Amino acid sequence: MPPRITPLTDPGATASSRRLAWLASDAEGVPLGSAFLRLFTTEGQDHRAELEIAVHPAERRTGVGGALLDAAVTAARSDKRRSLVSRVTAGSPGDRFLAAHGFHQVLALTFARLPLPELDLRAVTDMAEHPHSGYELTHWDGVVPPELAHTYADSRRAMDDMPMEDSDYGIDVWDVERVVAVAEVVLERGDALHTVAVLDRSDGSVVGFSEVVVPGDGRGDAQHYGTGVLPEHRGHGLGLWMKAESIRRARLRYPELAGLLTDTADSNAPMIGINDSLGYQPTHRELEYRLDL
Repeated sequence: MPPRITPLTDPGATASSRRLAWLASDAEGVPLGSAFLRLFTTEGQDHRAELEIAVHPAERRTGVGGALLDAAVTAARSDKRRSLVSRVTAGSPGDRFLAAHGFHQVLALTFARLPLPELDLRAVTDMAEHPHSGYELTHWDGVVPPELAHTYADSRRAMDDMPMEDSDYGIDVWDVERVVAVAEVVLERGDALHTVAVLDRSDGSVVGFSEVVVPGDGRGDAQHYGTGVLPEHRGHGLGLWMKAESIRRARLRYPELAGLLTDTADSNAPMIGINDSLGYQPTHRELEYRLDL
């Protein structure tokens, strides 16, 4: 008997997206799997939808995943989306499922971790304190200071040309309202957001940034949210400079923090080089698949 697919009410709306959800169950109402479809709403990304499907291991290859996928694809097409993307661990059942259902692989990412107890703090400090002519570092906790807000929002275009291969990512448009809203979401859930930025000494504008989100209790692993340098300021080692300073500050401020996590597209050779030079160790790979709607 085919599974029963029930639409659910999902409260996961954000400033940049909303979500639809479905539950798959058997005739007796026993849950078999679920699906979440994130519909991006910001300018430059409103052609995309992102899918997560989970099926109980005992119910795989019985049509549950396919039924959930059909519901999500129908909804995405109804919302006039162009691309449906989904990210899975390489070699996982999800990897094989997407490949068998018409998706094609468009992006590969390597996840890496820097174990902080093993950190050579002296070497990282030397990198962070190395001067860069014409530039200076600054930092803040939580929401960006008002005097830097506009140029910080402008600096987010540093991510516009990050290698995303054939993922149909589009352009992520940022303004002051959005950077403030994202920071407030992180703080409201109890985590800490720390940003290191590079300023152009000639006009005091932000030309690069590196963000770290730390668990509220200062333990476990923190996550790099983004590191980018505006194209016209690349080639001066600013990415390594900022990331080294972020690491140094995290290590000194949170002595019980276990590690720092990051993920990088396999085609992003410059950032992979930065991570390697700082001692990040690969943990696993994820693949992004896309279905053209």
